[in-house]
Amino acid sequence: MKTIITIQHTQSIHHTNGMVGSWTDWDLSETGKSQAENIGRKLSNDLLEKSIVMYSSDLKRAVQTAEIVGKYFDCAPILSYELRERNLGKCVGKSVQWLKENMECQERTVDDRMFSDAESRRDEWNRLYPFFQKITNSPDEYIIIVSHGDLLSVFNAMWLGLDVESINKAEMFGLAGGVSFMIENNDGKHFIKRLSDMSYISE
Repeated sequence: MKTIITIQHTQSIHHTNGMVGSWTDWDLSETGKSQAENIGRKLSNDLLEKSIVMYSSDLKRAVQTAEIVGKYFDCAPILSYELRERNLGKCVGKSVQWLKENMECQERTVDDRMFSDAESRRDEWNRLYPFFQKITNSPDEYIIIVSHGDLLSVFNAMWLGLDVESINKAEMFGLAGGVSFMIENNDGKHFIKRLSDMSYISE
């Protein structure tokens, strides 16, 4: 049995000021910090006496979420570049309005790029896949992953054994602060028991 719990980082400053997230290194808002505290407290009650390994994107908003959650498990996150949000190239550091007004390509397939120097969804998939293989093949039974919405939608597809082209037709997206539970049973079958459970962010 293996349990992987994914956490989409909680509210970040860019959720409140109209700016693009991507690789811009935003801090959590005060609300986001409180949300992360709630997640950590509630998850620690769910996982009493479990040995936890935690991984996090190395972008601030994910690291801050992971550090707050991790203190409830006496567990420091292992930072991973592979868990970063998708790189939107020249849009990084710009506003959402700028993105809409200057987008070079409408994304219709996993190979399209909004901007010439941005990652496509396939690029993002290929960046994540070695990390995915590492943790799914590891002996660790309980793993927490803190990352970003776009990246975790790719993770969800991988977990269900889908290929990258499946994203052309359907995706499973969560919300900021959403907690998802991925289970692998003794036969190696993968389940998503809960997807983006928002009850964890409340008091």
